[in-house]
Amino acid sequence: MDQAVDKQTMVETATPLSETEKNAIIAGVLLSMLLAALDQTIVAPAMPTIGHALGHAQYLPWIVTGYLLTATAMAPLYGKISDVYGRRPTVYAAILIFLLGSLVSAMAPNMFVLIVGRAIQGAGGGGLFTLTQTVIGDLVPPRERARYAAWISGTWAVASIAGPLLGGTFAEHLHWSLIFWINIPLGLLAMAIINNPLKKLPIAAKQHRIDALGALLLVVATALLLLALNWGGSEYPWLSREILGLLAVSVVFWVAFALRLLRAAEPLISLEVLSNPIVLAGTSSMFLLQAANIGLAVYLPVYLQSIVGLSVSESGLAMLGLLLGTVAGATFSGRTIPRFVHYKRIAMVGVFFSILCLGLLALVAGHASLLVVEILTICIGLGSGTTFPVATVSVQNAVDRAHLGVATGVLTFLRSLGSALGVAMLGAVALGYGLPLAGEGTLAVGQVISVVPFVMIFLVAAATLLLALITLGLMPEKPLRGQADHATVMAE
Repeated sequence: MDQAVDKQTMVETATPLSETEKNAIIAGVLLSMLLAALDQTIVAPAMPTIGHALGHAQYLPWIVTGYLLTATAMAPLYGKISDVYGRRPTVYAAILIFLLGSLVSAMAPNMFVLIVGRAIQGAGGGGLFTLTQTVIGDLVPPRERARYAAWISGTWAVASIAGPLLGGTFAEHLHWSLIFWINIPLGLLAMAIINNPLKKLPIAAKQHRIDALGALLLVVATALLLLALNWGGSEYPWLSREILGLLAVSVVFWVAFALRLLRAAEPLISLEVLSNPIVLAGTSSMFLLQAANIGLAVYLPVYLQSIVGLSVSESGLAMLGLLLGTVAGATFSGRTIPRFVHYKRIAMVGVFFSILCLGLLALVAGHASLLVVEILTICIGLGSGTTFPVATVSVQNAVDRAHLGVATGVLTFLRSLGSALGVAMLGAVALGYGLPLAGEGTLAVGQVISVVPFVMIFLVAAATLLLALITLGLMPEKPLRGQADHATVMAE
């Protein structure tokens, strides 16, 4: 069986991709990733309209939570599946699952069906995040791959800006279901673009086995942890029986998953990948960086509204500084990496710069003008954005092609998990210092006077970035493969 697979792989590898075909594949997977990213941002402005139309408004948070749970839990599974069965069928499966979820959501007669549809969407969307980076990793050698990380950051930027605008427009002037109907033609277009050229990508793995039990343990452990992080401090107190119970059961499943990795004949996540010091440090730094970034992005608008005095819409516009700064940092880093032997220093300097700017923001938080806050947030984004290409390229460059999907899946998984942890962590700081929040990033009725909670939020975010900087410093550097090396790896 293994010999048959090897022969098939050699035949497929013998058919090279043209530059036009490569560009078509990259455009298609970025379009599919845009769909998944849009659905994380497009729903929020329409939630009041959806609650009024379908009823049971108390379950509205599950529209977001359902997507987050399945998208995060499924990310590492898609990496393994694509390594075993090939990129094309796995990408197609992810898009089709996402479109099925979109169809169920658009036709939902009640809130329960909509939540189920969103969970199905997340099950596909989580794969699109992982597979986009994995496919680009197949096509482009690591030395040149960093510049595509800026394209991925730009895709997230477009989703962050266009999502709320489209969601609000559809809900207010047309119909909320268009939020989900719009995915159908765009998803089919993405499939049409990548259909033929994606057939030429070879299957990387030699054994066709998926550890179903390990996958189940990972999904359950992740779902329980995310529920605890989402509900802690909002639905239930952090020390309540509900939250502690969720955390305890999650730990049990994580331990069971770890034991499964040690004992399975072919574990879901290769121990060779997990024990790689570059993968370990690179994914950990991304986890910490995303915890600081997303947590800051959630609570910075609250600061702008309560201390700087902006309205809700004005604070949203002011957040563009952080977003565009991040994209600019990723673009600069991606274009600069090929010119540096010690490329990780780009990210280390960037993160150090972000820490200084966060410390300065904490220092002037009580009396800073909007212009000063905007300049500092742009600089924070600029510095932290440099890490995304460095971490992604380092992790992918550290493994062989047979483990590329798994390594990218782990990176995506920890990035998503870091986002959830960051929101929960800074939310706990906010509540601990008396910030009256009605929900995630939403002010309760009444004026916030004290700046102390925000100072502590900025300092905790800076401390988290400091841990990310230390982790980056401990990450070994491996020379980036060029075109000739990449071709050799693809042929192996």
